[in-house]
Amino acid sequence: MRTILKYTLTASLGCMMLVANAYAQNASDTQIPLTGEKVEGAPFSFQRDWGTFTLDERIAAKVKAGEKLNYVFSYQASGIPLFSPQFAAGAEMGCEMAQGIYPMNCSAIAPVQNDANQQVAQIEAKLAAGEIDCIGIEPVDSNSLTAITNKLIDQGIPVFTSGVPSNGKEFTRFTQIPLKEGAYAAETVLKWIKDNNKTDIKVFAVSGGDPTQEWAQGRMKSFEDTIKAAIPDAVFVTGAANGLNTSYEPGQTYDVYRSFLTANPNVQFIENVDIGAEHAARAIESLGLQGKVFTVGWNSSLGQLDAIEKGIQVAQFDQRWPDQAGFGAVACAALLKNGEILANTQTLKAVMKDGVAQAREELNRTMGQ
Repeated sequence: MRTILKYTLTASLGCMMLVANAYAQNASDTQIPLTGEKVEGAPFSFQRDWGTFTLDERIAAKVKAGEKLNYVFSYQASGIPLFSPQFAAGAEMGCEMAQGIYPMNCSAIAPVQNDANQQVAQIEAKLAAGEIDCIGIEPVDSNSLTAITNKLIDQGIPVFTSGVPSNGKEFTRFTQIPLKEGAYAAETVLKWIKDNNKTDIKVFAVSGGDPTQEWAQGRMKSFEDTIKAAIPDAVFVTGAANGLNTSYEPGQTYDVYRSFLTANPNVQFIENVDIGAEHAARAIESLGLQGKVFTVGWNSSLGQLDAIEKGIQVAQFDQRWPDQAGFGAVACAALLKNGEILANTQTLKAVMKDGVAQAREELNRTMGQ
């Protein structure tokens, strides 16, 4: 098997390479663009809205000589169910795509679990060793990697971020826009309510693994605002100000939903803004509330697809994790070869019952099944 990514984490990531190659062989559905804005002076010295970027002399010499570049992808964690395998697969896919533009050596680094300080330390170690010619970063949140992003840019190393909105000086933030996501989710739900004659649904709740995060707040607030605009007498038992905290741990998430539904028997619809919707569905089913309580959730999982087929979950909103992971490599290649800066072309994809079969096939391929 041809290996492009040299993962520098633990031996357990060897299995992720198998997953990654399985996905990389089929990139036809990707939203990652191959061309972008041609910027005067790029890649060597050019203007952005925050000032002038000047490519590091060492990197510039490699570009002029056509030498292979060292691309590093730093993401938030290698050990999170669903998330991490899909990010590993996407990183491989992006590196495969980038080779068609500019040759590069790709590596991926990540803490096992979310740890912004460790993530920064891993990047710093690569930087000190002179092993970063261009980098893609998927931060834990909008602020924790701002300082290292700006440091890299100031030292003449191109940076692209993905996954969550970021506040650094990166060239592109390849990600969803939380306020748009929540509104889109609400519009999907409102159409489902109308199409299925569920106009008696008035009582809602919002939830997530960490409701305080900026992206979670955006998804919850715009969902609530859009529902209330369309259904003036809608009630939110939990809203953006007091979103139900489920954790990211499956067992605990399930228990939280069971307790919440038992204590709030009037709730009819639950929004989960990350990976926990399938456990809300399990709780609904275990309490005999199927047909009385419905859900929506983010990202793609077999559990959510099962819940959609059962009629408990209305939709899953796929923010295309593999694309987020793969973007940086392609963006680096386009910038350093062609002087182009790729745009944020991400859109959210609603998967409903008629799209379950295709989504299941895509997910199985991504997960190497």
